Amino acid sequence: MRVTAPTTTLFERVGGAEFFERLVDAFYDGVASDEVLLPLYPEQPDLTGARHRLTLFLIQYWGGPTTYTDERGHPRLRMRHMPFHVGPLQRDHWLMHMAAAIDTVCADPNVPDGVAAELSAYFVPAAEHLRNDTGLPISSSRPGSG
Repeated sequence: MRVTAPTTTLFERVGGAEFFERLVDAFYDGVASDEVLLPLYPEQPDLTGARHRLTLFLIQYWGGPTTYTDERGHPRLRMRHMPFHVGPLQRDHWLMHMAAAIDTVCADPNVPDGVAAELSAYFVPAAEHLRNDTGLPISSSRPGSG
C-alpha cells in the first residue's frame, strides 16, 4: 500500500497571511508612484481598499481562508476589471511591480524554494486574462517580447 504525504497549500507553505500582506504591500508600494497604473484606482492616492481586496483574494486563491468570498462574493476578476482600461502597457506595469514584489518577499530565507516561480506562473497568465483593450482573442505578446 502506497502512503502519500498530505499536500499543503502555498498559503500553508509560506506561513499564512503575513506573507501575502508583505507581497501586496511591496506591490502597492510600486503602484503608488506609477503614472500608468495609479490612475486606474478610483480611491487613489489611498490604496488601502485595493490592498485589502488583493490580500484577501490572494490568501483565498492560494488556499487560505475564504474571507474574500465572504466579503465580496465570487471573485469575477475579469468583470471587476472591465471598467478600467487594461491594455498591454497596464498589464506590463502591473507585472513589473508584482515581479519586484515577488523578488522582495521571496528573498526572505524562510520562504521555501519554488514559491516565486509558482506565483509568477499564476500572475503572468492572469494579468493577460484581465486585458480588455482588444476583445478576444487576446494577443500572445508577453513582457520583454518586443
